[in-house]
Amino acid sequence: EISEMTERSQQNVAHGLAWSYYVGYLKIVLPRIKESMEEISRANLNVWACRETWKLHILIPLSCNVWDDLEKADSNIQYLTDLTETTLTRGGIKKRVYKHSLYAIRDGDNQARHCAVEFATPLQTLYAMSQDECAAFSRDDRLEQAKLFYRTLEEILRGSKECAGTYRLIAYEGLIEAEPHFLSREILWHLRQQQQEEFTVYEGSAPRTLATALGSTDLSLQISASDLPQPLRSDHP
Repeated sequence: EISEMTERSQQNVAHGLAWSYYVGYLKIVLPRIKESMEEISRANLNVWACRETWKLHILIPLSCNVWDDLEKADSNIQYLTDLTETTLTRGGIKKRVYKHSLYAIRDGDNQARHCAVEFATPLQTLYAMSQDECAAFSRDDRLEQAKLFYRTLEEILRGSKECAGTYRLIAYEGLIEAEPHFLSREILWHLRQQQQEEFTVYEGSAPRTLATALGSTDLSLQISASDLPQPLRSDHP
């Protein structure tokens, strides 16, 4: 249904945004994320207690409301430092720098867990389009495209050998503004889940976050793998 809607309105931007995000950014930085965390753990022995969370945690708000400053989004999120930079010459730009920030995420008891976390910045494009009359892009269009972006990105990364075990997608529907510590709780839940997944799988428990539901039921019912837009190929019959 979503695929048909986007094809009719020629607004299938999410597919292109997901592929651009992967090819132009994630495929470059994710293969080095564990190495960067290893480097910083040697200098800060208390930072990385749980190797299962040595990943880039990518926030995907379905509202497309991306905050530039995570500390302002949630006071329980505190910036610590930056991971080791990746520097490449790319697209005519000499020594282009790619880097990630390390944060301490505090719970209600002021206990901190540490992780590299950032927003999926292509969602800013979807939000901007919904605010621009020239784009003829409604709020409903934005929501459906955000879901399609998440589903497409999940499929791309799942098939990427270079990025295996280096990321965690955190999709959520709630508005950060509505609850002061909503975002930190979402991140903490995912950090705990990664530790639990190393040892056991809890069966029969309802998913606490939208990310889990989207990955297993909601979006899989709305968008099957065959419904996803396929890239153009010159060898296609």
